Amino acid sequence: MLKRTLIAVLLVALVGGGLFWFSLSKDERNLLAHMPTDRNVLFWSQDQRDAAFRTLDAIPILAKARVIEAGDTVYPLPQGEPLDLDVADYMRSQRTAALVIVHDGKVVLEEYGLDFGPEGKWTSFSVAKSLTSTMVGAAVKDGHIKSLDDKVSQYIKGLEGSEYDNVTVRQLLTMTSGVRWNEDYEDPKSDVARFNEHQAEDGLDVTVSYMRTLGREAPAGEKWVYKTGETNLIGVLVSEATGKPLAQYLSEKVWAPFGMEQDATWLLGSTGREISGCCVQAATRDMARFGLFMLGGGVAGGEEVLPEGWIAEATTRQADIGAPGKAYGYQWWTYDDGTYAAQGIFGQGIFIDPARKLVIASNSNWPRASMGPEGKAREAFYKQVQAAIDARQPSTD
Repeated sequence: MLKRTLIAVLLVALVGGGLFWFSLSKDERNLLAHMPTDRNVLFWSQDQRDAAFRTLDAIPILAKARVIEAGDTVYPLPQGEPLDLDVADYMRSQRTAALVIVHDGKVVLEEYGLDFGPEGKWTSFSVAKSLTSTMVGAAVKDGHIKSLDDKVSQYIKGLEGSEYDNVTVRQLLTMTSGVRWNEDYEDPKSDVARFNEHQAEDGLDVTVSYMRTLGREAPAGEKWVYKTGETNLIGVLVSEATGKPLAQYLSEKVWAPFGMEQDATWLLGSTGREISGCCVQAATRDMARFGLFMLGGGVAGGEEVLPEGWIAEATTRQADIGAPGKAYGYQWWTYDDGTYAAQGIFGQGIFIDPARKLVIASNSNWPRASMGPEGKAREAFYKQVQAAIDARQPSTD
């Protein structure tokens, strides 16, 4: 597998005139031959996604990225007793690049595919939403955001007079703003397909410039609709409230003090802010560590990062999504059995089961963004892992 730095160098070399092509191995040529030449990730081919998802922040046609710096101390992930589970067929059907299962703080299963490995960084897509919402909690704890019931226009320049004028931070977190939005990943005319290509008005963040034009479809607080654009607004809100780039704030509050092993990166939009509803490039083991940070009550470096009760609120039912046993919290998908998950299109995820002290981090490249059978199969796999964990527990009879 190519190192990320080598990929970046080769991409620059190829873009600059095709140098070194004939010195590359067959695998290196095949990977680079499938690198996309347009910006619209949603409509890349499967081969292009296989090549690009491991190095999104090195592709010249995409926005620049900001580093999420790791610290000097690494949170240990010792090996535990291997989980008795054959995952070969599951990983093949999911087109899984990485699967890391941690039980009681120990790695009980770790497998890789698609020529990916533990040193690589895969793009998160909407898993980033859960990281972003956690930074809202940190900003509340630090006093930068006074209340979740504040209007978002108090914090974000340019939303005054738009439909977001009467939307609260809490409603933004729960995606119940009532503002009209189309998240159809397979429709090139949908909001989610178009808004990253929007040309910002002078002096405004590109997300703010787009979102302020949207109309209303329901009263604020009454209807849940999944909106990536609103998570991007949350990132702007945190950045404005703290006076720091989102990647820097995440590094200071969690990434460095908790002990992530590798630096991560966060793609930037055209006006220089993190695309906070998407696009963190991180090692899968570090995504598992983020799950452990949540399991541990939001403590990093011995400091409580989040307000008392934040995790309980963020990871339990706050909005009805019309699915039995499942709901939405503060940018986390919640289940009525007490488990919760961060999820990204094409098969990225962190599943957290507090009762079992279980974290499952995975990265994949599904054939379709979200409409195929893989999502239900992944939830069935979570149940399978839970059953395997339960089977190894000593009987209390």
